Amino acid sequence: AALRFQQEALNLRAQRQEILAANIANADTPGYQARDIDFASELKKVMVRGREETGGVALTLTSSHHIPAQAVSSPAVDLLYRVPDQP
Repeated sequence: AALRFQQEALNLRAQRQEILAANIANADTPGYQARDIDFASELKKVMVRGREETGGVALTLTSSHHIPAQAVSSPAVDLLYRVPDQP
C-alpha cells in the first residue's frame, strides 16, 4: 500500500507539472486563465477509487517479438481555475 501511495503521488505530481507548464507557456496569452488541481483531494480520490483507465490507445505490433500492450492516458482530474493575485 505504501508503494502504491508513492506511485500515485508521483503520477499526480507529474500531471500537475504538465498543467503548471501550460500555465507558464500561456502566461502572456490574452484571456488565458491559469489552471491547477487540488493535489490532496485528487490523491485521496485516486487512493480510494483507484486509477481509472480512460482513453487507452491500442498499440500496433510491427514485430512478432513485441509484447502486446495498450498506451494509457492520464486519468481525468478535476481542473480548477486560479484567481490572479494581481489584475
